[in-house]
Amino acid sequence: MTDNSTGRRTTAGGVLGAATVAMGLIAGVFYVFACAIMPSLARSDDRVYIEVMQNINDVIQNPVFFLSFLGALVLTAVSAWQLRGSGGLRWWVWAALLAYVLAFVFTVAVNIPLNDGLADAGDPARIADPAAVRDRFEDTWVAWNVVRALLCTLALGCLVRALVLYGRLNRRQASAYLASAAGSSASR
Repeated sequence: MTDNSTGRRTTAGGVLGAATVAMGLIAGVFYVFACAIMPSLARSDDRVYIEVMQNINDVIQNPVFFLSFLGALVLTAVSAWQLRGSGGLRWWVWAALLAYVLAFVFTVAVNIPLNDGLADAGDPARIADPAAVRDRFEDTWVAWNVVRALLCTLALGCLVRALVLYGRLNRRQASAYLASAAGSSASR
């Protein structure tokens, strides 16, 4: 996109594209938990379930995951700010940001405390009542993960729509620029 006041290209398209990729990665993480990981673990006995979830919760805390988890938030927010004067296009990005902020808040308020509680339960081999530990964790975590997956998928869809509209806007601007340039050279 070109800034009409300076005639220079902006980074808005790149940031919007990066936000879309980061959101897709996070939506995919929550989706695979909902569709494969948690249903697979549901077949496990209580101690195995607790051990695997403790391991997942430990391993997922890494720079690559955090780059996309936080990147989806930051990049979508920056994109919303950059596109604030872009008519209907901006509302798609704002909708994506709202959906992801909700997913982010649910993660911080529900899923992470549940993960911490599971970690605090200690070594699964030494837990006196693993069924009770699992019962306090599983249903709530799974339900809120589905909510996160749906919200992130909604956010991804909104960002994809914004990218499509952004591309159309850029094509119209380029066509208008080329038409005015051709008109200027024809009048010389």
